[in-house]
Amino acid sequence: MSEYQGDRRDDRREDRRGGRRDGGTPRGGRGYGAPRDGGGGGGSRGDRRHDRPTADLPRLTAHRVLSAVETDDAYANLVLPHALADAGLDGRDAAFVTEIVYGTLRLQRRYDAMIVRGLEGRSLPSLQPALRIALRMGAHQLHAMRIPERAAVYETVNLVRVVAGHAPVALANAVLRKVSQRSTMEWEETLLAEEGVGTWESHPEWIVSSYRQALALEGNGAQLGALLEANNTPAPVTLVARPGLADREELLERLPAARTPYSPVGLLLRGGSPGEFAEVRSSHVGVQDEGSQLMAYLMADAPLEGQDEQWLDMTAGPGGKAALLGALARQRGAHLLANEVQEHRTELVRRAVRPLRDTVTVVTGDGREIGGSEPGRYDRILLDAPCTGLGSLRRRPESRWRRTEADLRDLTVLQRDLLDSAITALRPGGVLAYVTCSPHLAETVTQVSHAVRRHPVSLLDAPAELAPWGVALERAGIHPLPETVQLWPHVHGTDAMFGALLRKDG
Repeated sequence: MSEYQGDRRDDRREDRRGGRRDGGTPRGGRGYGAPRDGGGGGGSRGDRRHDRPTADLPRLTAHRVLSAVETDDAYANLVLPHALADAGLDGRDAAFVTEIVYGTLRLQRRYDAMIVRGLEGRSLPSLQPALRIALRMGAHQLHAMRIPERAAVYETVNLVRVVAGHAPVALANAVLRKVSQRSTMEWEETLLAEEGVGTWESHPEWIVSSYRQALALEGNGAQLGALLEANNTPAPVTLVARPGLADREELLERLPAARTPYSPVGLLLRGGSPGEFAEVRSSHVGVQDEGSQLMAYLMADAPLEGQDEQWLDMTAGPGGKAALLGALARQRGAHLLANEVQEHRTELVRRAVRPLRDTVTVVTGDGREIGGSEPGRYDRILLDAPCTGLGSLRRRPESRWRRTEADLRDLTVLQRDLLDSAITALRPGGVLAYVTCSPHLAETVTQVSHAVRRHPVSLLDAPAELAPWGVALERAGIHPLPETVQLWPHVHGTDAMFGALLRKDG
């Protein structure tokens, strides 16, 4: 696997659901029997069946998803829908499972710190994964959900019997009792004092450090806590009405949605699932973060002299930005080439741009080779570079536990090579938008600074391009590249998108 393919690995995880559906009644009903833990004692076979440990079906479903994430390296957003369907859960039960899954993933480090204090000398890694996951789920119910203490402990202990056997039941009960003895406020005071904000807000220390540095560069270091808290708040579902294919004002009359604060084509979905709407199924409307929409407009609206006919999305998968750019290109008489290195992601791009086949050509290829094969061809280029994804942890909370600082080395080399190729493919006077969904300085201002030194390019004023949409940036005078844009979830309500505009001299 190449470094280019490896960075995109999270989009091709197989859905590992595991287990099987054995029936049961959600929350408070017949429960779920565990075949491997039959009851003891004599009696008939039917009597032993009554002695089987049972667990609440929604909680067991959540445990299955979390187990797939932890032990199979799966992604919750892929596994969860199938797990809910397999269990026959919808409505309030589905919402209950979703909250446990995503809440437990987001606050895992916080809950681990609570659990360790109840283990009395035992280490967390010494626990079997099934027990560890169940304890985290119990801690989340005790400290983040409106579930009575008795019910949270009782149901979690029942879950432990099913997924981990009888042996750890006493330990689980003792740990959960200790976790419940302190209020959430008391736990906050304890963990902040003894371990710091990274533990309480549940982020790895290297990510906390990278955020701190990026905020400090803007003179906003005091906002670290607000940023970490925003990452633990579920992101809204944001739609994009692709220009010429859908009209936002008309959609607002029919859909449970509101206007986005900045994007002229964005909608905040207030209810329902995107897949329920015909406009989404037809690709006239897409699911796309508002920050991502703004980065597409940054590329499309940058001032340009001369012809404006050939556009390139160099790393187009999974296709959200390509579809928006394609819609804008069609209105302006331009053509967009959407390139993606992986074939399965190329198919996602094709699906996203289906209504724009007359304007968008989709190809599979390595973006690092485009500059050499097509030098000086393109008027506008978007390079949405593969990155650590530290700007979108609201959406994929498990990513914070999988990415490591060691990933930066390969990613920054890849970003540099893609930048070199993009600048070579740009015509003199053309404009390149370099974009990442990460605020890490090694992936943002450092890459842009080095590119400006390596190539005959000039920085354009990206904040000025977004100002008409109402995007405000507060920065101290110490920032080395004030011409760049950094959006933040705690300030703008978007993913932490970075953008820079480079014009090729000559």
